[in-house]
Amino acid sequence: MAGTNSSEIRIAGVGRLYVAAADTKVPTTFSTDPSTDWATGWKNLGFTNGEGVTFSKKDKLEPVDVWQAVSPVHFVYSDRDLTLKFSLLQFNEDTLPFFMGGGQVDAVTGSTGVYKYDIADRPYADVRALGLEFTDVRASDGTAVTYRFGIPRGQVTAADDIKLARKSPAQLGITFTAMAATDGSALASFVMKDAAYAAS
Repeated sequence: MAGTNSSEIRIAGVGRLYVAAADTKVPTTFSTDPSTDWATGWKNLGFTNGEGVTFSKKDKLEPVDVWQAVSPVHFVYSDRDLTLKFSLLQFNEDTLPFFMGGGQVDAVTGSTGVYKYDIADRPYADVRALGLEFTDVRASDGTAVTYRFGIPRGQVTAADDIKLARKSPAQLGITFTAMAATDGSALASFVMKDAAYAAS
């Protein structure tokens, strides 16, 4: 709806991040239990730090200059960069390989409760699907609205330094970048349970 409407302001008070095999679809069913909705193929990445997730979309445009004008007469899109940046607080068999770029955690033979993760000697492609969900409450009537955002194909393109200190938790800082699909399908998708999008 056009115009000023406080019920359309969104605050991502509580959110979750999920990871899955590449090309896994974001669920479009909304039940009272998000873990049920995301049950097929998705793994919850657990706690993130209080800064949540930073969503970034940057398009690069190249100007077309002509002799007859001092300003560009056209722009050509040369690049689109769509990223999610966040910091995971939990260390486990899902988060550590995701941060490091693939591979798996294995139990050490002959040792109970001992596990090992090997870092490869060179980077390998580790294409995954990434999903995000957050819930807000509309200011006008207290109705809960839920937003989901999914990147069907992407990978970790930057990993922050891990700081090990006495007074703060270790964090796995990740930048996840969307990749184009070969079939021309969407780079990413929003799925919303929110009456604000109903045609007026």
